[in-house]
Amino acid sequence: MSIEKTNRMNALFEFYSTLLTEKQMNYIELYYADDYSLAEIADEYDVSRQAVYDNIKRTEKILENYERKLHLYSNYVVRKEIIEKIKGKLMKEYPEETEIFEWVQTIQEIEE
Repeated sequence: MSIEKTNRMNALFEFYSTLLTEKQMNYIELYYADDYSLAEIADEYDVSRQAVYDNIKRTEKILENYERKLHLYSNYVVRKEIIEKIKGKLMKEYPEETEIFEWVQTIQEIEE
């Protein structure tokens, strides 16, 4: 499994976890965040490894579908990039504008 996929699933999970069932949340969190193997999750829940695998694959598709429809994660990434550009421009061209810089910092803290 690639680090990019793991990072994406963890990010999507942060945005959409409350839309999942408890079992889906538990399996995805154990698999991606806690780095459990399929066998470890299967032992934990007394189910087959295949059942865990199927549930995780279905949940991945659900998370991607939520993102395709709602764009919460992609919008977050874009906002974060724009905030960084604004901060860079402020620091470079308007270093005396501390109040505006503080406002941008506040927005950035809210985003995180």
